[in-house]
Amino acid sequence: MSAPPLVPADFSVPSSLVTEEFRLRMLTINDVVKDYDAVMSSVDHLQGVFGPKSTWPAVDLSLEQDLIDLGWHQKEFQNRSSFAYTVMSLGESRCLGCVYIYPAEPADYDVQVILWARQSEIASGLEDRLLSAVKEWMRDSWPFERVGFPGKEIPWAEWMTMTVQSF
Repeated sequence: MSAPPLVPADFSVPSSLVTEEFRLRMLTINDVVKDYDAVMSSVDHLQGVFGPKSTWPAVDLSLEQDLIDLGWHQKEFQNRSSFAYTVMSLGESRCLGCVYIYPAEPADYDVQVILWARQSEIASGLEDRLLSAVKEWMRDSWPFERVGFPGKEIPWAEWMTMTVQSF
């Protein structure tokens, strides 16, 4: 059983976001080599990107495990239950990060957006520019009123206190 769609059936999901610096497009299994390079070169930076209890990515993450993750993200995108975008250089030669749009856990948000840029790009401010571009994109191209950016605009500790505990 799959999760319910995150957007209405008549909503046209944006296929991309292109800036002067990068391109966002659907993350697919075909991106595994470039994605794996970005993830494994950024393990220290990515620990906790999905919350303080997250152990992704493991230091021993295999290419096959990354392929499985990408396949999962691709299927969820096709089912419209969540949306994972790869952040690519304009020439598509290098994966610069990822953006994930998930159902929000706190009831007072429509969605939560998790994003990251590869560790080698942090000093240049790419992650901040990515956040700014994605915030504008969410406002202008998506049907959501309240978008949360846990770990970026809302500290994870605060976000976790807003989540509904399920038992």
